[in-house]
Amino acid sequence: MTAGLSAKTGPLEQVTALARAGYDDYVVYENGGTWTFAGGALATVTLDATHVRVRGIVESDTEWSGSPGRALQDALESLSLPEWRAYGRVHFGYSALVPGSGLPVPSGELVRLLVPRTEVRITGGTVEIRGEDRERVREILDSAGPAPGQAVRPIDVRTDAELYRQRVAQAVEEIRRGQYQKVILSRRVRIPFPVEVASTYEAGRRANTPARSFLLRLNGAEAAGFSPEVVATVSADGAVVTQPLAGTRAFGRGREQDAVARRDLESNPKEIFEHAVSVRTSQEELLRVCRPESVRVKEFMGVKERGSVQHLASRVCGDLAEGRTAWDALEALFPAVTASGIPKHESIDAITRLDEERGLYSGAVLTAAHDGSLDAALVLRAVYQENGEAWLRAGAGIVAESTPERELEETCEKLGSVAPYVVPA
Repeated sequence: MTAGLSAKTGPLEQVTALARAGYDDYVVYENGGTWTFAGGALATVTLDATHVRVRGIVESDTEWSGSPGRALQDALESLSLPEWRAYGRVHFGYSALVPGSGLPVPSGELVRLLVPRTEVRITGGTVEIRGEDRERVREILDSAGPAPGQAVRPIDVRTDAELYRQRVAQAVEEIRRGQYQKVILSRRVRIPFPVEVASTYEAGRRANTPARSFLLRLNGAEAAGFSPEVVATVSADGAVVTQPLAGTRAFGRGREQDAVARRDLESNPKEIFEHAVSVRTSQEELLRVCRPESVRVKEFMGVKERGSVQHLASRVCGDLAEGRTAWDALEALFPAVTASGIPKHESIDAITRLDEERGLYSGAVLTAAHDGSLDAALVLRAVYQENGEAWLRAGAGIVAESTPERELEETCEKLGSVAPYVVPA
């Protein structure tokens, strides 16, 4: 059942008001002009290396093998709901579960999906409420407004610089030896105080221009981010889109400086190579699950402005082959080539040696539905908080022409999308 009402404040203020309303678990997901709040667990589906578990209206604990996407799809279908939408997170380590990956499998939970008790969708000033708590939701929305005046406390993003330079130099040496073509190495920046994550999301969203944005708390872990690109979008009729962004320069430093940076981005051989090989890899991945004649590149090597940086951007599209599903498309494209490297197996192996364990960083926040559709945002430009710790994280694409100093600077540019907007708890 649904109920419609007119929005009195903006959707950003409304969804953050709902996030502060006391739901144990929730996901906020912004996709284009639609903002969704999914709160409370009608059912929860989790997956690790050996088991998929369902809790809520159905209870099961099933050992799985083969395709992790198929295991998740079967678990969601076991709910026997005529209509459902699921929202949740997929950790970077999910890539090790794909058949044939040969990668070391991380311990612990790698996927958590929430089928909500209460779902609120805000589009074009109209609010649609599904499920429980409709009267309470109306009251929250009617009283929603900007967050109380909480001062942001910008984070110093230049910590741990020397260690990162050393790791970049090692990767460049391995690339020049022919071990792989490209790898994304990241660095974690600790936040020295507890974070008010919803307020950070609100402040940061006003300053960013993401492809998707998200705010979540699942099983005690919180995150908020301004995703620059989509890992996979699959429509109900099987059309697949992925959006590789690779090649980066700073943005937001004034019209003249931004224009100079853009011209350099569009003409720099290192950035063009990095982007082109990412697009080629995306095509190859879609060919595994799409009708070959349907795979094509759209909007090749344009420029997208994403908060504090600008990127070379392309779109690669295809139509699912007979018998393939949205979960197959996610398996083929995950992790995003722009957050792992080329070839993926060798680059992920390098990441396991040279990076800290990633967790949600460079994984995905996604929504999937009963009709076969799926939308998965790449988790970058985010703040994370779990077990009493809070942090930021950013990476850079390393190729043979990379220099440690420039790649360090690129991580600082990307961290600038979040670091100035952190609100203390």
